[in-house]
Amino acid sequence: DYLIEKSHSLPYAHRRFEDMFETANPDELKENFPTIRQLRHFYEREYIRPDRIRLRANKINYHKDIKPLQGTATAGVHGPGARYEIDATIADIYLLSADRKSIIGRPTLYAVVDVYSRLIAGFYVGLENPSYVTAMLALVNAMTDKVQLCQSYGYNIEPEDWPSIGIPDAILADRGELLGYQIESLEQAFGVRIENTPPYRGDAKGIVERSFKTLQADFKPFVPGVVTGDIVRKRGGKDYRLDATLTLHEFTKIIIGSILQRNQHSVLVKYDRDPEMPDTLAPIPINIWHWGIQNRSGRLRNTSAAALKIALLPRQKVTLSDYGIQCFGAYYTCRELVETGWLHRTRQQRPSSFIAAYDPAVADVIYVFPDKGQPDYWECLLTDRSREFRGKSMWEMWASKQQQKKAIATAKLSEQENKRALENIIDKTIRAAEKLRPAYFGDSKTETLAGIKKSRLEARNAERQQRRPDSKTTDSKPKADVRYLHNPPEDAAYPNFLDELFGDDE
Repeated sequence: DYLIEKSHSLPYAHRRFEDMFETANPDELKENFPTIRQLRHFYEREYIRPDRIRLRANKINYHKDIKPLQGTATAGVHGPGARYEIDATIADIYLLSADRKSIIGRPTLYAVVDVYSRLIAGFYVGLENPSYVTAMLALVNAMTDKVQLCQSYGYNIEPEDWPSIGIPDAILADRGELLGYQIESLEQAFGVRIENTPPYRGDAKGIVERSFKTLQADFKPFVPGVVTGDIVRKRGGKDYRLDATLTLHEFTKIIIGSILQRNQHSVLVKYDRDPEMPDTLAPIPINIWHWGIQNRSGRLRNTSAAALKIALLPRQKVTLSDYGIQCFGAYYTCRELVETGWLHRTRQQRPSSFIAAYDPAVADVIYVFPDKGQPDYWECLLTDRSREFRGKSMWEMWASKQQQKKAIATAKLSEQENKRALENIIDKTIRAAEKLRPAYFGDSKTETLAGIKKSRLEARNAERQQRRPDSKTTDSKPKADVRYLHNPPEDAAYPNFLDELFGDDE
């Protein structure tokens, strides 16, 4: 146990062995104790070298870092698009905000790599944490045309310069990011096989792991703000975070340039070539890709960017109410939903919930699937009831909802305090009135009830008298008498309907 499980030295294990031997054989002379040489002979005889290495290492570390490399990833794929590997890392650089007024931290970098050719098929650079949503953005980029994207960053390319357009046969990813029902739509709609790596086995995606090192090696020697070990906190020391210079847009431009350079010019010296690959073919990712397309897998399966995006969008269970389809607390509707009659406020039966796809970058629209397991969808827009979220992203809507929830919670506390104070005033007023209330009104019940009308009239006249302006504040000058030369005109004043409006019917 000391040599295998606890990885101690042989002399230490021998000393522990002597203690146990002496306890088991208290009368034995020390000259007769097994020597360290005998223990070594026993150890090497019972445990061959591969077993000793395997047993002394952590199981995860053994399979990831120590186990002999007897296979190759390329041998398990038949051509370009047979398997993509996707992984994420936090880039070793600190960035500035777009206005360069603040440091925004380190960006997330996703890479999607074709196993056969080592071509980087797609990527994602942004500030979102690694998740299904960001993995989806990287996969959409990997399967669609990237000409316009490159042009927006100053690179003029043709489709054949970055030819990874289409759907692969399989995608290898970490268990968390592409695990579960979220990715089922891609499997069902396009027949893509989703493969997951075992836990703590980053080496299972060795190709994409190495691509991160290559991409970051292109900018780390030149760019300020890169991570260089521990942060120096001593007085006068330098903190590399304060050297941040690039914005997210500028860093993305560098990453795109690095990918284009690697795909089109990087020589893969240790690439394990296909037996039929000609010797004159330089082992460059784009050369291997084009050769493999022509001689191995053929063209990748194409689909529209819109259909692919919707298939990859994250899914959410939504509910149906009289106000429309509710998703994240907002309401959506569409022509197809109205035509079903489900929004009519009747007692008819209607579905209680659906599955909808949503784009985190756009809160204005969701894609509702009316039939479970079918690709057909309804494009539903925000209703006027949720118009406050138009033009916003889902992230902004979630943040707004959270702020509203906090504000409502605070207001409810104030409401409860004020309501309690009001109830105390009401209770105090009632108790005071009960003390002043006469025990009886002097008449019989019948006479008392019959006098309500008269009492009401007197109370109303008193109320009107109180509302009448103070005579001291009115003009005290008497009005002059008007003498008409001819007959006096008809009275044009508005009729007085006070008695009719406020009659004494009670």
